[in-house]
Amino acid sequence: MSVTIPPDPLTAARQEMVQKQLVARGLKNARVLESMAWVPREDFVPEPYRAQAYEDHPLPIGEGQTISQPYIVAVTLAALELSASNKVLEIGTGSGYQTALLSRLASRVYSIERHEKLAAQARATLERLGYRNVAVYTGDGASGLSQHAPYDAIAVSAAASRIPQALLEQMSEGGRMVIPVGLPEIQELQLVCKVNGKLSTKVLEHCRFVPLVSN
Repeated sequence: MSVTIPPDPLTAARQEMVQKQLVARGLKNARVLESMAWVPREDFVPEPYRAQAYEDHPLPIGEGQTISQPYIVAVTLAALELSASNKVLEIGTGSGYQTALLSRLASRVYSIERHEKLAAQARATLERLGYRNVAVYTGDGASGLSQHAPYDAIAVSAAASRIPQALLEQMSEGGRMVIPVGLPEIQELQLVCKVNGKLSTKVLEHCRFVPLVSN
């Protein structure tokens, strides 16, 4: 599968990332692949790491946090099966990279970041790059954002020992949530779906995320 990409100096690196890290591993969601070919990941990593922006691993972004491996981001987005009308809650804004991708895939994105410095940097980057349908909050991600609930999709970028009840309650009927669950040493990326008021869970991948810290 090939995707259309914008002309810029790192087009080749993004194209290689999409083809070798995503398509080659079986990812087929055209909207996700297209978005990851467009969004400049290098703008969401600190300057010392920009040369590694399209490599197949996480990168540090400060405050003890990381920007996730491109493949894990793509798996998360594909599993959420987003449509252009969806309202999304993101837990763990980080540098704003996944937020930008969600912005292209959904109607409205509400994102929570625990660290004010990262939240401020993400807001500035997203505004500079023209992402207008996002709102970044500073707060306790495990509590979600009840004022904007329910959400069609929830993307969690920090690992919980168990899924926070508040996030389950903020899912809409038919909603999907992708969340890493487990201990620091071993975690599963899980897809949670709500159908007829009942929850079902599917393991997507093994993974390793920073812990979800709750107040």
